[in-house]
Amino acid sequence: MTRVNLITGFLGSGKTTTLLHLLANKPADENWAILVNEFGEIGIDGALLADRGATLKEIPGGCMCCVNGLPLQVGLNMLLKQAKPDRLIIEPTGLGHPKQLLNMLRAAVYQPWIQVDATLTLLDPRQLADARVVENENFRDQLVAADIIVANKSDRWNDDDRQRLHTWQQQFLGERQLVEAAWGRIDPALLTQPALADRAVPDAAHHHHNSRPQGLAALKLDGQARWRRALNEGQGYASCGWIFDGETVFDTIKALEWARHAPVDRVKGVLRTADGLVNINRQGDDLFIETRPTTPPDSRIELIHHQPADWNLLQTALLKIRLN
Repeated sequence: MTRVNLITGFLGSGKTTTLLHLLANKPADENWAILVNEFGEIGIDGALLADRGATLKEIPGGCMCCVNGLPLQVGLNMLLKQAKPDRLIIEPTGLGHPKQLLNMLRAAVYQPWIQVDATLTLLDPRQLADARVVENENFRDQLVAADIIVANKSDRWNDDDRQRLHTWQQQFLGERQLVEAAWGRIDPALLTQPALADRAVPDAAHHHHNSRPQGLAALKLDGQARWRRALNEGQGYASCGWIFDGETVFDTIKALEWARHAPVDRVKGVLRTADGLVNINRQGDDLFIETRPTTPPDSRIELIHHQPADWNLLQTALLKIRLN
């Protein structure tokens, strides 16, 4: 029997960072698997989560619940059959709607194989001040579907953020548990908590993407191409991502400055630099950087914004900071 958790949360709430913390604290005697979904086509989270001690499957390029849930079903079946994990953690895209995922996991066909444990939804209380986020149906419904709310990034809150969280908690938390965390550092025991009784999660009335997941693997380069880019739009957001071959090396400082100043909501990347691997994770003004001695097989970077940006201008600047 595989125990399954959903870890949901809107764009930039810290899902991947939380997963990294959980993987670093995984019980040594348990076999874990991760099924990760991204809005963009490139597949950044898979690179960030690679070699962390769990079997990994990616579904990039949209929402895994689209097309009647086929991408999720295929990815789930592959993991259950091949990895036979003790625990499976599913990380949907921050723009994903939870209802179809939960309905599928609770379907009779899966009952002999999986046990659905608590759904954890990450919330950055600073987002409660952003009307564009609060009015997003996926943001609201992710919180409705949660069994445990993780109020994340507590190290960045001010008094107004705490007051907004308190107001939300009084109005909407109900019988559910709320925990505060910084850098996604939560107690792994939260994963073992049972799912609560089903709550009425609304249907995704406006949930759609202009593109759909076409496979279960991240974008790759074709032939002799040194790099390529991919675009995606949906749910009022747009993304642009680039993948570079394994021979491309970036200037570390210039790459970080490019990521810091790019006029977009979200930046995630895994880059080969002269100093080794650099992971970049930026939401608004929050910038997280991790260097690792390992060398990735290629470089990937993804930008997400609430409207189409000048991707060509950003691309020109990115290409200029290559060292070769």
